[in-house]
Amino acid sequence: MSIERLREAVKKILPEVDVVIGYRQGFDPLHATPYFISQPEQVDQLIWNPLCVQNLCSYLPFLKGKVGVIVKGCDSRTIVQYMQEKLIEREKIKVIGVPCLQVISVKKVMAKIDYQVAEEVAFEGENVIVKTPKETKTIPLAEVMPRKCLTCQLATPLQYDILAGEAIQANKPAEAFEEIKEFEQLSLEERRRYWEREFDRCIRCYACRNACPMCICQDRCVAESRDPHWTSQRANLTEKFMFHMIHSVHLAGRCVGCGECERVCPMDIPVAKIKKKISMDLKELFDYQAGINPDDLPPMYTFKVEEAKIKEHEL
Repeated sequence: MSIERLREAVKKILPEVDVVIGYRQGFDPLHATPYFISQPEQVDQLIWNPLCVQNLCSYLPFLKGKVGVIVKGCDSRTIVQYMQEKLIEREKIKVIGVPCLQVISVKKVMAKIDYQVAEEVAFEGENVIVKTPKETKTIPLAEVMPRKCLTCQLATPLQYDILAGEAIQANKPAEAFEEIKEFEQLSLEERRRYWEREFDRCIRCYACRNACPMCICQDRCVAESRDPHWTSQRANLTEKFMFHMIHSVHLAGRCVGCGECERVCPMDIPVAKIKKKISMDLKELFDYQAGINPDDLPPMYTFKVEEAKIKEHEL
């Protein structure tokens, strides 16, 4: 997809909305940043490349008026989930869909260049080329993609008003929950030790919660209550466990797999793995995936005396 085609799409809808949310160059060549466009002359700063990783839909529930937003395939599940939960009015949102085969993990690129300053970044074919003060390094994109791209099912967005490019199919992905099924082959004790090691590094910065598009009640979050009943603000391992469990369970049937929680974690904890485990359980129990069909009702929004795949009276 050419950047000119995306810019033309933004210019087309700009008169119909108050703002369009896209991407522009960040503070260095290795970072893109969200960009709020309200004037035609701003469109020239718009960019599109594998550095455009943020899920821009996160802003939608908090913006008033009519909003345009650029979405990748994985991001579009957020639009659908917002529609299901009545968090947005779809007629007030103009969605510019961008076909996407993968983005890159800036953390992985930084590790590849030994955390040097990136002076120039370019994309050629299946490689990203990074120039540093010491060298110019060519890195295969496959080596620096985030884990979410390994099992991506949506190269083309589910929801869009304008598609800025040709619709494409995702590469044949690995089985969506293969990683989780392999992890569950470990014993209960091994899994417990794994998460103790991971969560012991957590600094309770709440970046995972803040970046999550479905964590919409951050100003009333149980993790920061002055009168806590479920968890305190202490930073010991027990409280860290409790925070992450509450966060994950609150996303049961709602997590759209955008990977923002994992992307922003400063300690590089694989927090998305917990959400994916719960998503796998919801798929098996209710044959439901969040953010796919706007006409579906999330299973945690309903109650049935008898569930087809839950035989609790037999326990």
